[in-house]
Amino acid sequence: MSRPRSEVRERPAAVSARPGLSRWLRIGGIVAAVVVLAIVGLRGRLPDPREFLAALAGADYGWVALATVLQVVSLAAFAFQQRRLLDNLGVRLRRRRIMAITLARSALSISLPAGAAVSTAYAIREYRKAGVGRKIGAASAVVSGLASIGGLTLLYLAGGAGLVAQNPSAFLSWQPLAIVAGIAVVAAGAVVIGRWQAGRPERARTQPYGKVSRLVAAGRDAWQKGASLRVRDWAVALAYAAVNWLTDLLCLAAACRALGLPVGVTTLAGIYLGVQIVRQVPLTPGGVGVIETALVAGLTATGATAVSAAAAVLIYRLLSCWLIIPVGGAAAVALRRATTVPVRRA
Repeated sequence: MSRPRSEVRERPAAVSARPGLSRWLRIGGIVAAVVVLAIVGLRGRLPDPREFLAALAGADYGWVALATVLQVVSLAAFAFQQRRLLDNLGVRLRRRRIMAITLARSALSISLPAGAAVSTAYAIREYRKAGVGRKIGAASAVVSGLASIGGLTLLYLAGGAGLVAQNPSAFLSWQPLAIVAGIAVVAAGAVVIGRWQAGRPERARTQPYGKVSRLVAAGRDAWQKGASLRVRDWAVALAYAAVNWLTDLLCLAAACRALGLPVGVTTLAGIYLGVQIVRQVPLTPGGVGVIETALVAGLTATGATAVSAAAAVLIYRLLSCWLIIPVGGAAAVALRRATTVPVRRA
């Protein structure tokens, strides 16, 4: 007899043999790593400290509070996207657990070389602890990645349309448009081919030998399973991804407004999207140093002073990067204590 769908229930783990002090030492190590990354990444890129601190002290902290809320919404949009994808693929997890996994994987993505790959592997492992099969976890990662590309593409197209509507004589450079269009075509092609493959009759497959063959087979299965989701499910994943990108952009806009920078949202969107394209090249963990420099250069080009631009970028990066690392580290420590009793959809 089939069982109705129900949530994955959690139970407290057995009391850990490690003392509580060790957990705090790990969190302290994460915080120390944040400080070191900040010093290395920002050294030589900030203006005179006294002028810089004066600019921060004079900021409108009502806008800073709004920027904080927007960054929380951005993270929540990604977490809810993951929960919805897993639900559509057959397993439901509690919001609290999904949010903890999102924070922990975001911290890994920001703070480590090849952070995106490490973050994805970590999320799949945590999903398995919560009763999610490896194939389902990998499928959610595939769909999430493609939806993220689609969400950024939508944001770029909306920003370009807004710029042209504001100034019909504006000329949009073809290079970033070509890059975004190429990425969007590849992502859409992957979805179409995956759906076509998933709809074909199942053929007997030989057991793959070797680690590489097994990884390729696992990736293919995850890709096909994810691509076989309903169009409505893809649309919801794309909408969450667009909200994730948009609220992150608005967080930057609120930080700029807090410092009184003379830059409009449309112009800021162009700077932001250009930086996101550069960010895809993993030169440093989390784009440390690269993103800050690019944003400050873009803002000063619009007429902002170096001091106010650097202060606005620091506020934005604190909220979207630096503070996430210790918070995500604490979430990872909490997740290590959690165990689950998996309950699958029949």
